[in-house]
Amino acid sequence: MRELYLELAVLALALIVFILDLASKRQKQSLVANLSLLGILIVLALSIFAPPSGSAFNGSIINDPLAIFFKRLFLLAALIGLLGSHAYGRSDFAKRVGEYYFLFLVSVAGTMLLVCSRELIVLFVAFEIMSLPLYAISGFLKKEPESIEAALKFFLIGTVSSAIMLYGFSFVYGIVGSTYLEQIANYSSPSILFYTGIILILAGLSFKIALVPFHMWVPDTYQGSPTPFVAYLSVAPKAAGFAVLIRLFLEGFHHNLAFWQPQWLVLAAITMIVGNLLALPQTNLKRLLGYSGIAHVGYALLGLAAASVYGIAMLLFYFMVYLFANMGIFLIVELINRNKKSDDLKVYQGLAQNAPMISLLMLLFLLSLGGIPFLAGFWAKLYIFLAAAQAGFLALVLLGSLLSVVALFYYLKVARALYIEPPPAKNHINLSWSLALALFLTSVPVVVIGLCPSPLVKWVTQIAQNFLQ
Repeated sequence: MRELYLELAVLALALIVFILDLASKRQKQSLVANLSLLGILIVLALSIFAPPSGSAFNGSIINDPLAIFFKRLFLLAALIGLLGSHAYGRSDFAKRVGEYYFLFLVSVAGTMLLVCSRELIVLFVAFEIMSLPLYAISGFLKKEPESIEAALKFFLIGTVSSAIMLYGFSFVYGIVGSTYLEQIANYSSPSILFYTGIILILAGLSFKIALVPFHMWVPDTYQGSPTPFVAYLSVAPKAAGFAVLIRLFLEGFHHNLAFWQPQWLVLAAITMIVGNLLALPQTNLKRLLGYSGIAHVGYALLGLAAASVYGIAMLLFYFMVYLFANMGIFLIVELINRNKKSDDLKVYQGLAQNAPMISLLMLLFLLSLGGIPFLAGFWAKLYIFLAAAQAGFLALVLLGSLLSVVALFYYLKVARALYIEPPPAKNHINLSWSLALALFLTSVPVVVIGLCPSPLVKWVTQIAQNFLQ
């Protein structure tokens, strides 16, 4: 079981948190939070200095460089998300803090198992281990109607998508006679039923990563869920979904590229258009970032649709950069919400006068998401567009470039509120040590990668070459 020791370590940590939550009566929140942070930090260090290797269970689990990359990404996202959750002040949260951390850690373990799965049943089980805790946490603020609505939409759409994906798996298994990706890849006589299975699998996974027209759960779930959790939700489950797409379609269905690649291109175009246009009228910042995230999924899908070493490498680069910028801005939204009790854009008016450093960091994240030189997000979009151009998708590159200009409008709308509009009142912003550390961990890479992207580019290129060789 050494091949799964990272996942088992996270599950063991979740069990310890659960038992500790039952046993302790006082100072429960800080104790559970500190233990979870320390445990995730240790597991992250192990993934860097002693990564697992090899395969298990007849090849249904594999720890190749692609899986290790995503596991490190998930652990880093979990660390930042837990830092944001530290000292979360809601009374209904504090009463059930152990449940929150337990569910959070179980979901992290599910994402890690998911990216190393090479067998359909294991993959589906890992998806459910990841997803079920997410449904529960999205409705954690159960006294608020928005939270109940968020959980209900997320759960109903998530379960339907799982059923559709499993139905697609059944078609593939029925035709091929195996659930292993290696044997599915060797199947060279596709039929209508086989193609039907591919379409159903793509539809089910599209719900998971919020591709249009399967995106309808995102804005409501983001608005109603605890913001530190949304910071994690906006990155890790989407990255896990893309990891599954890489494994299924580039490893299992690579012989059928001519069939599924056009579908991906259409979905990418629609997703970029709808995500950016629906973000324009938003006044709630969490909803705005939700639609922005949908648009970024469309950009990322261009790299995946290229189906090349460069495309996969730049997709990995994109998600690493997106993690820092997107989680960073959600953490600032959480900070402002703790102080002003609102996520509306109006509470950001004149924030630069009251909190210049916080405003500067928020501007940094906004410009990175918008692709302004020379921040990390600029290189992420540039490389994704170059990968799509190399694959011959010039029309989509032009469309993405134009929509990136549209995206600057709603990003700079937030910047205008920060720096140009007058503040309604002078309020002091209280910043906890955990949020300060989380903002440091997200802001520094945005600048460093923006100034020197080549080390990360070389690393992800090696991973992509190893996977597609």
